[in-house]
Amino acid sequence: MTTIADVWLSSSIDSWRSLGFSDYPLRQPDGSTVPCISIAGLGFRFVPLIVQPSVTGSCVSGWTVISDDAVTDSIDGVATQVISEHQPTPELIHELAVTAIDHIVITTGSLERTCGAITEQLGLPLKRIRDAGHGVRQGFHRAGSLILEIVERPDLAPETPAEIWGAVFVVDDLDAAVAWLGPDAIGAPRDAVQNGRRIASFKKEVGLGLPVALMSPHVR
Repeated sequence: MTTIADVWLSSSIDSWRSLGFSDYPLRQPDGSTVPCISIAGLGFRFVPLIVQPSVTGSCVSGWTVISDDAVTDSIDGVATQVISEHQPTPELIHELAVTAIDHIVITTGSLERTCGAITEQLGLPLKRIRDAGHGVRQGFHRAGSLILEIVERPDLAPETPAEIWGAVFVVDDLDAAVAWLGPDAIGAPRDAVQNGRRIASFKKEVGLGLPVALMSPHVR
């Protein structure tokens, strides 16, 4: 089974630390160490190069996937490191109490090209395609416990490569999390696309390096 170990952020870790997230040193293939945060099993690796956000507002420069079969250094333009097993991470507790990663959002100029690359190179089949309206289409793959949501946007040229754009975290009590963070850090909860669920987005000014949102749990 292919899963996602971490994503690489070419941005400052300071904004995450200001929200109370603790980090630990992660050893890279060249022997150097970089700070990393682990949230509900997904790592956020802060690589040394500090760059400006892309045109889609993301500072993610790549990701690490865990797979026994994949052999690649790029998934439709997303820089990729393949490892065979997860590196141990310390148990870090945060007041937000994120219980799961709901999904990672990947933007692209071509849904067929990006979803095809994920299927072929990572062995993660396309589960379904959704027409979100206004020229936006979404494709969904499952990687372990989290979902990869591929978004084809009409403002991106068809040849635009894939890019990891954002992440959505699940918290048990969304209202409590939003109240703890405060209105300067996060917007008010609103209805999500999924029936019975709500979502709140961190404000761009917080400077997390990519769009991040909190979501209420699945309705059973």
